Amino acid sequence: MGNSLGASGQVTATTEYQQRLAATTRDRLGPFHPDTLVTYSILARWQGESGDATGAATSLAGILAAMQRLVGPNHPDTLAVRGSLAFWRGEARLARPPPTATF
Repeated sequence: MGNSLGASGQVTATTEYQQRLAATTRDRLGPFHPDTLVTYSILARWQGESGDATGAATSLAGILAAMQRLVGPNHPDTLAVRGSLAFWRGEARLARPPPTATF
């Protein structure tokens, strides 16, 4: 549901849906359940899509650390989060102005 909203250009609606889903998953499964962490990673994606690449990267860094502890560094969900983190870190760098050279 949430991803289809985003695919149709409704990024705000998708983000709100994912926030509700993440809260429900956390409340029912706990904050460190693998499904909760996957839900958080999807929310981070839409955070980035809404223009907050730095916030998405920051969120994903925390999610990655938890995933590595919980399911291991080579689990498919961990690898997916690692890839998303690399993407949003790159997007965050592109959003910053280049440094000014001083001589």
